[in-house]
Amino acid sequence: MEKICGVISFYLMNSRRTFIIIRTVSNSLIIGSLLFIILAFGPIFNTEISYRYRQWRGITFTLDKTASTAKTASKASTFGLLLGQPTPLHVEPVNRGFSIVIEKLGVNAPVVKNVNMASYKEYIEALKFGVAQAAGTAVPSESVGNSFLFAHSALDFWNFGKYAMVFTLLNKLETGDRIVIFYENRRYDYVVFKKEIVKEFDITPIKRDYNEPILTLQTCDPPGTALNRLIITARLVR
Repeated sequence: MEKICGVISFYLMNSRRTFIIIRTVSNSLIIGSLLFIILAFGPIFNTEISYRYRQWRGITFTLDKTASTAKTASKASTFGLLLGQPTPLHVEPVNRGFSIVIEKLGVNAPVVKNVNMASYKEYIEALKFGVAQAAGTAVPSESVGNSFLFAHSALDFWNFGKYAMVFTLLNKLETGDRIVIFYENRRYDYVVFKKEIVKEFDITPIKRDYNEPILTLQTCDPPGTALNRLIITARLVR
């Protein structure tokens, strides 16, 4: 009888120990998964919330000159300032050698020229430093052709650096929105006329031939995934 009781006690102790181990491992996996989701998707949520807040407050960015509001601001009450329409914030391009500014999205990034899209190592490295211009496509100074730029809307910003999410809000662009490219100290204004989603391996957008200067932007869609590609097409207007 004592042996039976001992066996039962031993079994119960081991069962409890096993249960504690399994519970600890399970809880660790759950906590780890939650932390990963927060780290991975948190920046995307933050970008979306910031964009919606700017829309709600009417905060906009512009490359055009804005009138100084210092005198008006000094006379207005705090409550009046909160209710008033904010003056568009003036943006200076990060450089005038080759850069892109999308005022609606608050995008202001350098462009890395002549990047080989067929070389994963090359374009991943290039995208750490900004938006990439696909090798073999037109540059803004050419009178005709497709200037093809691509960039991240990625989750793993810890690998790709500060430009990992430069095109996260690209899906907010609509027909009529302005995209500005600076190239060799000249400014080129484009206006969006087409927005589409293509499959991951569809290379049609980069192979399109135009008899006018066209700008094509590409990023992953939905943001943070590689399921599809979002394509924004714009034509030169100035």
